[in-house]
Amino acid sequence: MSAAFPLVVETHDPVPARHSFTRTLCERRVNLTPLSIDTLQVNLTKLCNQACRHCHVDASPARTEALSREGIERIAAILAAHPQIQTLDLTGGAPELHPDFDWLVERAAALHRRVMVRHNLTVTFDGHPQSGASKAYLPEFFARHRVEVVSSLPYYQELFTDKQRGSGVFGKSIDGLKQLNALGYGAENSGLVLDLVFNPVGPYLPAPQASLEADYKRVLLAQYGVVFNRLFTITNMPINRFALHLRKAGQYDSYMDKLVGAFNPSAAENAMCRSLISVGPDGTLYDCDFNQQLGMPVQRDAKPLTIFDFDAKELLARRIRVANHCFGCTAGAGSSCGGATT
Repeated sequence: MSAAFPLVVETHDPVPARHSFTRTLCERRVNLTPLSIDTLQVNLTKLCNQACRHCHVDASPARTEALSREGIERIAAILAAHPQIQTLDLTGGAPELHPDFDWLVERAAALHRRVMVRHNLTVTFDGHPQSGASKAYLPEFFARHRVEVVSSLPYYQELFTDKQRGSGVFGKSIDGLKQLNALGYGAENSGLVLDLVFNPVGPYLPAPQASLEADYKRVLLAQYGVVFNRLFTITNMPINRFALHLRKAGQYDSYMDKLVGAFNPSAAENAMCRSLISVGPDGTLYDCDFNQQLGMPVQRDAKPLTIFDFDAKELLARRIRVANHCFGCTAGAGSSCGGATT
């Protein structure tokens, strides 16, 4: 392969040539190299109070993986030493279930970083699934530290949301949104950012983000009095739990064909892996959260790098590892943790 395309192809199962992401990049002359490290996205734990069918992390109330206290302190040290990393994006599982979640948020806020939390809205009511500890304080905690809240709401109708995330989730989610609204989240000029995330229910590409956002805003305000800032549309990635569901339904190949057919070079050039580093619950570094779930770490001499090896210069010179699942981020208008990319 030409040096102009420093890519590593990774496959976990044999794939048809038409599903080769590396081949598509070369054919379309897209060079997927790092541009910056603006965001440190940390998966604090795979423990969650839910077990959603589409979850690429395979999170559930039974998982125990979590970043160590030493790892938490190392994340804070990396932020302090690298002012170019402006955003700390906390995810899981339900990141709020990590015992050091509050400490890390407070430390990052003290460093004047933008702190984002991938909040499922129901953990506030359900509490810790193993210890039973209450999480009712979370909305006020978020507001006090100006945390940006990003919450999944698969649809603005109860049937579709509960189908994807479990019975009763929609009602709790609306209650959670109302709690955040009461504190100023989502209100114009409040400075308290509340964004929602849409995932299709099934093997489909998301509708255009702008039009879907308008629909969400209209219906949620009219029916529930709920307001929010932005809607992020995210493509369901053909990995882990969702891939298993597709294979059982005999839909995996057709879904992959759909993603490949919608490949967008502009979306590839704006892929989140070019400006983000993902951290796993064991401290290992990855190009993105999806590579993390597939066990494709950033490497040096074929050995995985961790937060204790963190070197910004080295990371900016790394080769981004890709595989056929990357079609999920580059289809249509693109998909990232911040929604559409084009």
